[in-house]
Amino acid sequence: MAAVDVIVGKFVAFWKLPDVRLKFPLLFLVISVAGSVLKQLDVVPQTYFSSSKNVLNVYFVKLSWGWTLLLLTPFLLLSNSSFSRSVSFLCRRLLSLLVATAVWYVCTETFLYIEDVTGTCVDRDALEAVSEQYTSKASCRRAGFDWHGFDISGHSFILAYSALFIMEETAPMAFLQTASLSTLPRIVLSWLYVALNVIVIIWIWMFACTSVYFHDLFDKLLGTLCGLLGWYLTYRVWYLNPLSPGLPPQQQPKEQKQRA
Repeated sequence: MAAVDVIVGKFVAFWKLPDVRLKFPLLFLVISVAGSVLKQLDVVPQTYFSSSKNVLNVYFVKLSWGWTLLLLTPFLLLSNSSFSRSVSFLCRRLLSLLVATAVWYVCTETFLYIEDVTGTCVDRDALEAVSEQYTSKASCRRAGFDWHGFDISGHSFILAYSALFIMEETAPMAFLQTASLSTLPRIVLSWLYVALNVIVIIWIWMFACTSVYFHDLFDKLLGTLCGLLGWYLTYRVWYLNPLSPGLPPQQQPKEQKQRA
């Protein structure tokens, strides 16, 4: 447990650095543009991660929202209940999970719809459009052909959005690290916090791989901007208002303040 506490302390100290939280969203824009330039110049050699069948893509990125919710839901419950046991407070904070899921669902479904309505079914060998009976990506793929449409990068969107979502909702750990918690909740919170930070690292790495190996610049940039906009409109605009899920707790738990 001592080793986990040290790792937690390192992560907390990193996120408390003055410019980290402020500039973290810009990181995704920089990676998206820089990676696209490298892709265009064709200077990055093909690696294990240039294949969409790599383990991280198949078992993590394709299930990225599931991983985010699986780890963040118990963390949010435990961390927020350490500040207040009020049912209304906890319900409001849990709404942030529903809001984020709605943002994820609407954006991904919109991307798929745009790709469907702007695409055509193409024979990969002849490089020409095939029968008009294949009017959707699904039917085209089932027939063994390729679908060419306006493909906004869902990977760029979900990886950027998930990382920013986790950054916001794990912020209370900066106060809980020194709070008076019972043993079991502290252990669970510590392990969840470490796992969530590892997931963020994986998301950043796979975001970089997407930028370097897949999609065109505009597709990736648009996906990234959708992720940043979803985060900004919630945590920097709506959640500042009373009629919202509200921001994660920004101060020490009450019992900790009384002991200080």
